[in-house]
Amino acid sequence: MFGTTSTRRTLRVDWRASVSLVGTVIKYLSVALLAPMLVALYYGEDVGVFGISILVTIFVGFALERLDTDPDLGAREAFLMVSLTWLSVTVVGAIPYVLAGWGTASTLADPVNALFESMSGFTTTGATVMGEISFERHSHALLLWRQLTQWLGGMGIVVLAVAILPELSVGGAQLMDAEAPGPGIEKLTPRIAETARALWLAYIGLTVLEFLLLFGLNQLGYAPNMGLYNAVAHPLTTMPTGGFSPEARSIEAFSAAVQWVVIPFMVAAGTNFALIWRAINGEPLVFFEDSEFRFYTGVMAALTAVIAGLLFAGLGPGFAELPTNVPAIDGSVERSLRHAAFQVTSIVTTTGYASMDFNTWSDAAKYVLLFGMFVGGSAGSTGGAIKVVRCLVIVKSLRRELFTTIHPEAVSPVRLGGRTIDERAIRGIYAFTLLYLVIFFVSVGVVFVDAARVGYDLTALEAMSAVAATLGNVGPGFGVVGPMNGYTDFPWTSRAYMILLMWAGRLEILPVFVLLTRAYWRS
Repeated sequence: MFGTTSTRRTLRVDWRASVSLVGTVIKYLSVALLAPMLVALYYGEDVGVFGISILVTIFVGFALERLDTDPDLGAREAFLMVSLTWLSVTVVGAIPYVLAGWGTASTLADPVNALFESMSGFTTTGATVMGEISFERHSHALLLWRQLTQWLGGMGIVVLAVAILPELSVGGAQLMDAEAPGPGIEKLTPRIAETARALWLAYIGLTVLEFLLLFGLNQLGYAPNMGLYNAVAHPLTTMPTGGFSPEARSIEAFSAAVQWVVIPFMVAAGTNFALIWRAINGEPLVFFEDSEFRFYTGVMAALTAVIAGLLFAGLGPGFAELPTNVPAIDGSVERSLRHAAFQVTSIVTTTGYASMDFNTWSDAAKYVLLFGMFVGGSAGSTGGAIKVVRCLVIVKSLRRELFTTIHPEAVSPVRLGGRTIDERAIRGIYAFTLLYLVIFFVSVGVVFVDAARVGYDLTALEAMSAVAATLGNVGPGFGVVGPMNGYTDFPWTSRAYMILLMWAGRLEILPVFVLLTRAYWRS
């Protein structure tokens, strides 16, 4: 229907231009598949999985690209292109999972599971349906692909495309605004392609620095389990706030020194990368001057203090028994502070790592973490959820309402970083937050009813945490979706629904709803 001449005249969106550029991105995704193929060669594993994936990716990319040989990108086409890109790379990224699971008992043989794992990777959610995670069960190459998808998705596939593909330099600003998490992206240089390169350079630099520190700890004897593979794999999933670890016990599998090193990198990943870029370029005080960063670190410090206090007093652990290899926390300042700081940072930045199974913590500690799932990282970071800047503007505007109630004649604009926030922007933030919460509660109902339909026992906290973890791109939740478990036991319908939640959460919801309106396509 879309291919007819009359339809093209009535539609106001040049869908061929959008799909053609999606094809360009998919074509270059084949380059990323070379890395796991080389790893497969190194470890003597099945190379065919990635060889076939590369051929399919190139074929599909070229086929889509031919739909329009000279695409012209406007604002509407940018919306469509970004949304379709995230769906398309998810489908292409699922091919290695399906091929690796083909003919085996692996959960990845199910296409829905493969799509779930791929969407979880690219959107940096970190929720998994892989079942047992080990090198005995899955190849080094497949696990590396899992981590690589998170790294590519962290700073943004479209941002990367704008940085390296000249054909996207025109319309690049619209593409980056449509993709970047948070309320808009800060232009660091006169040209948007240079801004995209600057953001990716900061991202790559922090990834390399974390690798050097983790591998250095291993060489010095402070991190015996952090060999070369793990030292490469974990920065690839820390900086995008992804959380896919090749270890089934996540960061609990490593020493306290590793956990302390990972914490500041999670904080950096949840920080606006524009600030990091400015600090690198001679403005080290920019962090202290930025109200969003102060609020972001203040929230994490407050939540850490509450949970550390619970753990130290022995009120943190619940009734579940701790694994025998984990020492008791209560009474230990270092362990209370380390686990509290690690889990709060991991949850607020939506990284999803675990320094221990926080499923064993009391409900009081879990509800503090559940609150953190909604806060999210800074605008311009790789974190998900509502975002700190929106929370800060809401707090400031509520304080303004209280003030003007007492002083009705007063004029009190909401300011952020010395700038007055436009009233329209404030209304937009309220609308986004309300829509986010409505989708959350509706989705909890959907998942709860779907689980009851098949007789799957699910508590309210488990349903809420599963939805919050997928919509906010957090990853692990509580109970059946705890940090040492996965989403495999959910009905396939719930898993398919959560794929959409991860996609909508990564796109910040509104673009998805815009695509569903008639006005977007016709007026």
